[in-house]
Amino acid sequence: MNSSLRLFIHELLSVVLAALVPVVLVAFLSIPYTLGGHPGEDRTATASSSQHMT
Repeated sequence: MNSSLRLFIHELLSVVLAALVPVVLVAFLSIPYTLGGHPGEDRTATASSSQHMT
């Protein structure tokens, strides 16, 4: 493999990973926090939040 091609691939992968890591971290940290748990987990219903007072 040509050295300039190897350098290009290395730089391209560096940029792609640098853009992807924050997206993955935000997705896997903020979505479970917003939902109150990981998707698919059983949640216990609390009396104060499960009733709608209208």
